[in-house]
Amino acid sequence: MDQKVTEKRERISTLGQIGLQQFAPYLMNRIMGRYNATLREAYGREGRAVAQVRMLAVLAVSDGVTVGDLAVYAVIEQSTLSRTLDAMEHDGLVRRELAESDSRVRKVFLTDEGRAEFNRVWPAMHDAFERMFDEIDDAEYSAFVVTLQKMLRNIRKHDI
Repeated sequence: MDQKVTEKRERISTLGQIGLQQFAPYLMNRIMGRYNATLREAYGREGRAVAQVRMLAVLAVSDGVTVGDLAVYAVIEQSTLSRTLDAMEHDGLVRRELAESDSRVRKVFLTDEGRAEFNRVWPAMHDAFERMFDEIDDAEYSAFVVTLQKMLRNIRKHDI
């Protein structure tokens, strides 16, 4: 039998045996829950939703993505994404255009106002990110990111 399969079978145990504090999915959910709560606190007073901020961030580095790709990158359900895009378009933060290659596909772009809004909200996002990695050195951070990228490849449903 393949050694990798045997090793995985040997790791199988109950959640009680693993423990919540050693169960990575639980820890990742707690971390992202706290990060998102921090962003909600920072932006909620201004009437900006975390979903909007995530979309601004994605578009700030990957402008002109399809609506479907934006849902994946921003980790937003399609129905929530549509409502959020409508509101952001109404506020002048984004614009949607038909893709040149396929008239059924829409791409989303930041407007100048959207880019200015991202630049305004970025400091709070960055501060929350920095606090999350206090006392973690560059080597630990790099190894963590490599591990996360491997995990994402393992569970990926999309090519992006």
